[in-house]
Amino acid sequence: MIEITVCIGSSCHTKGAYLVVERFQEIIREQGLEDRILLKGSFCLGKCASGTTVRVGDNYFTSVESKDVDKLISEILNGSIGGQG
Repeated sequence: MIEITVCIGSSCHTKGAYLVVERFQEIIREQGLEDRILLKGSFCLGKCASGTTVRVGDNYFTSVESKDVDKLISEILNGSIGGQG
């Protein structure tokens, strides 16, 4: 199972975290990835000044916007980004 954590704390929330979560949910549903990806929320990933933060395994991605999610999922699934499990 690949674990993806999106910060939904107040700083990330004001910078679009809801839209990022929504896009992850859409892709997971559209591609039938519910058995491969576990999407989680966290109230702080410690990178508050850097925009919406996403953690995949030990990798952190900052300033993530909804338009970035498709590429991020693609890289996760092809093994370019850690978190495979």
